[in-house]
Amino acid sequence: MAMNTDQLSPELFQPAEREQGAEEAVSRKRLSYWQDVRRRFVSNKGAMIGLLLIVIIGVMSLVGPLMNDFTYSDQNTDMMNISPFEKIEGDYWLGTDHLGRDLWTRIWYGAGISLLIAIIAASLDLVVGVTYGAISGYMGGKVDDWMQRLVEVLVGVPQLVVIILLLIWLEPGIFAIALALALTGWVNMSRIVRAQMLKLKSQEYVLAARTLGANTRRMLTKHMIPNVMGPVIITLMFTIPNAIFFEAFLGFIGLGLRPPQASLGVLLNDGYQMLQLYPYQCLLPATVLSLLMFSFNLLGDGLRDALDPKLRQ
Repeated sequence: MAMNTDQLSPELFQPAEREQGAEEAVSRKRLSYWQDVRRRFVSNKGAMIGLLLIVIIGVMSLVGPLMNDFTYSDQNTDMMNISPFEKIEGDYWLGTDHLGRDLWTRIWYGAGISLLIAIIAASLDLVVGVTYGAISGYMGGKVDDWMQRLVEVLVGVPQLVVIILLLIWLEPGIFAIALALALTGWVNMSRIVRAQMLKLKSQEYVLAARTLGANTRRMLTKHMIPNVMGPVIITLMFTIPNAIFFEAFLGFIGLGLRPPQASLGVLLNDGYQMLQLYPYQCLLPATVLSLLMFSFNLLGDGLRDALDPKLRQ
């Protein structure tokens, strides 16, 4: 029903009262980019669960071997293949293996060794990959062409073959395994950094910095590399579980650490030999390995969503 215009009075159309400058006021607290990343990351339940599991496993890898009187190499032939469910005298909380070694101590010690190897390998990937990719993408031209030919050669060679050949040549150890994992693992990191550099070097702020006389080192360290840290962090979070998996695989096939040293791969190899008779010796380290890889993947997904909201489903 239409309103009669005669019923409208000027009092109905008075301007609203508001303070001067109120239209320019910010309705919520201003957040920087990294503050917004932290807010989105903390609100991601999956990422927080993954982070919590990683912290728990990391802490247990440090304090777990110290919680009883055994070491990872102590053998007791009178206590071989004791199940975790058997009631015996002593502190064998998770039982013993085929040589009477305490599984609780060996599992947490092995988890720490696997994490250490993965972190060293991922750190080498980070340093080499970021440096190589940044130089290649920033320089461009013939320098980029020649550097990418090397990358293509490394991509064409199966990573597992390179790792196995290097470990056959070197004496297996923590640093040798980490070096073998990083020898070709940095390639993916370098390609991601190079792609970001090619995109960023045509941005206005980079052109302005070059116009003002910034040298190559300053351009890379102050303006470009900080702006590619989002993809780098995401790639790093997925590199660590990949390195953990490769270390476990190498230990499982007998190319990992030498006895009596322990890692999750070595424990899986030992437990697999007794799988039919004593399955707990294989299932316990497999559970810790699965939780580690699951946690890092959850953490990586959460960081990906937080650092680049466009990737969120």
